[in-house]
Amino acid sequence: MQKLQHLFWRVGFGPRTKSWEKWTALSEEAWWPKLKDDSKPEPVYFDVADSAIKGLFMGVGELGKMERGDLSKADKKEVREKSRENIRSLNLHWLEEMTHSKSQLREKIALFWHGHFASRNLNVLYQQQLLHVIRKGALGNFGDLLRGVSKSAAMLAFLNNQQNKKQHPNENFAREVMELFTLGRGHYSEHDIKEAARAFTGWGFRMSGDFVFRKFQHDADEKTVLGKTGKYDGDDVLNILLEQRQTAYFIARKMYRFLVNDRPPTDDRVRWLGDRFYDSGYEIMRLLDDIVRSDWFYAPENTGNLIKSPVQLWVGIRRALPLELDNPDAQLLLQRALGQVLFYPPNVAGWPGGHNWIDSSSLMLRLRIPQMLYDRSDFAVNAKSDDDQQMGRMEKSIPRRRLAGDIDWQPVSALFNGVSEQEIIPRIADYLWTGSRKDLPLDVLKKHTDPRSRDALVKTAMLQIMATPEYQMC
Repeated sequence: MQKLQHLFWRVGFGPRTKSWEKWTALSEEAWWPKLKDDSKPEPVYFDVADSAIKGLFMGVGELGKMERGDLSKADKKEVREKSRENIRSLNLHWLEEMTHSKSQLREKIALFWHGHFASRNLNVLYQQQLLHVIRKGALGNFGDLLRGVSKSAAMLAFLNNQQNKKQHPNENFAREVMELFTLGRGHYSEHDIKEAARAFTGWGFRMSGDFVFRKFQHDADEKTVLGKTGKYDGDDVLNILLEQRQTAYFIARKMYRFLVNDRPPTDDRVRWLGDRFYDSGYEIMRLLDDIVRSDWFYAPENTGNLIKSPVQLWVGIRRALPLELDNPDAQLLLQRALGQVLFYPPNVAGWPGGHNWIDSSSLMLRLRIPQMLYDRSDFAVNAKSDDDQQMGRMEKSIPRRRLAGDIDWQPVSALFNGVSEQEIIPRIADYLWTGSRKDLPLDVLKKHTDPRSRDALVKTAMLQIMATPEYQMC
């Protein structure tokens, strides 16, 4: 079942112990269609903002107090603190969805877009609006997703387009739309950015988060973008960017590195994926179909070669070891210690991924997580001094947290019923590892597992195999 495990890790967050036997009973041809079907329902909107925040920003039948400027310094500080708390709740809410949802494909690709359309904003209303745009559009049409993200308050605020006015164009939004969202660096000129910035003048948002086009701030004169001239607005520029096949190639290459292999794909492969993506009108599912149904998706050189992101690693552990956490907030500290905090990308380019996930301290913590859960251990992490990453507003000190919970071992034990004790360690490795069994350090694992009873052997084997460097890969 290595192919099924590979599929689950690449387009989801790994196998779920409670449902694994149902999946293994299906034919190989049924796996991918079922994953797609399970992700067809439209996602539920995550609304974690408390009523006080909504009242301040949205108002009731009138402009919110924030927009009217009625708040004192103390009020504004309270708003920031409440919003930060709400964003933490949004973080945990999404983690729960990744862990338990049948819509594994949708949530995994949404995580890809969360890094692609990287945005930091301390307003929880804007964050949850943008998250819904991304989760709803994750498997739909890239053009629609691009427009939705580009008109979100979170992105317009993060990239300063609220300040982009006819008299004083701000190029930040136009630059990142070209460099990071569509064409990629080197496929546009500085002149294109300046002209596109003029087209995006007047794009803004109300305090409620609703998009607004302020006509009096818009430069209505002619612009020339990528060789085309007209009295363009922002929608026109996005259309011009989507007309470029380079946009399809850029997305195809990035999706390939996220799902298949972090090494750059060959130009021929990118052109094949990108052309079909472009010719479909940017249907994301066409791109995913072409990747998953390809001969090379399951090739040996593309299995067990990706380093799991911190979120993928943690959610995968929770899917394999069903547990109820004593203190869910500990997951926030764990994300920070491992270098991936949802809604706090390090910069506008998102998380670099690959070998950047691993350093000496993060690797040691990764290897300790399973045993920490079992031992109910405390852990702590020092706040990073990178003000760009922390936005100058994350907590400077964090108390220690206990990474502990009640593990439900019954489905784990049931999964290996009927397996001889001699085969339990190899079979658990087959379930947890994406690598080859021939690399299994069987003698070492036997020394660190408890053979006094079958249950003890299963528990300690699960923990020990999760604590191997190989488990960091998928």
